Formats: sequence, structure tokens, C-alpha cells
Amino acid sequence: MSYEIRWSPQSLKILNKLPQNDAERILSKLDDITIYPFRYLEHYEGGEYYKLRIGKFRALIKVDGKILFIEVFDKRSRIYRK
Repeated sequence: MSYEIRWSPQSLKILNKLPQNDAERILSKLDDITIYPFRYLEHYEGGEYYKLRIGKFRALIKVDGKILFIEVFDKRSRIYRK
């Protein structure tokens, strides 16, 4: 049983602005985590989120049942300021 991924509008906007090779790599990694997400996710100290590292990008993900909701997605240098 796999998980479903949903994006916040701000996160999807950032993904759409990336070069195609970066976007494909990120989407490939997200496909991997839908099978067993807690193998890749780390608990984020700032609250109820989990953190996913994808190269120089980070995603803060909220897990709700079988839904992985990507709340924040950006480069590592900017994500923790949000």
C-alpha cells in the first residue's frame, strides 16, 4: 500500500521553476518514498513535520494517514528561514 503525495501551491511553484533535470531527480526520489516513507524521512525538530533531503533541496512534509503533504520545498540555504 503506497502513500499519496500532495503539494502546497508555493512548493509546486518552486518545483515548476527548476531546470528539468533537477525536477526529474526530485520527482524520482518522491516516487521512492511513497512505498516506505519513514526509511527516508527524518523527524524535523521544528514541529510536526518530517524532513526529506534531496541533494541541495529540502522538503518539509506532514504525514496524515496515507498522505504525504509537502508543505515547504526549497533549497537548503533558504528552507529553514521559512
